[in-house]
Amino acid sequence: MKKTTGPIIKLYKSEKILLTLVVLFFIASLIVTVFSNAKLSSSNIEVERLKSKIEKQENVNLSLSMQVDELASLSNIQSVAENYGLSYNNDNIIVIK
Repeated sequence: MKKTTGPIIKLYKSEKILLTLVVLFFIASLIVTVFSNAKLSSSNIEVERLKSKIEKQENVNLSLSMQVDELASLSNIQSVAENYGLSYNNDNIIVIK
């Protein structure tokens, strides 16, 4: 008894080349997808790190701004002026913005 293995499909040379190109394109697209996702992920990590640095710097700037406001308060100016024997004269104050 002879065993039947099913129909044998013969491919022409151009069909083999086309099939090879399709397989290579599929593999290349998978590789490009993986690398682009990895690059996107590293970019997102960098963005989050920079956001954290910016937030810390904004907090430092806010703290320094509060210290400037505290040192520029009228009561502090008057107390420093009294320590150096000066008198408070409102006409001599110039506000620069």
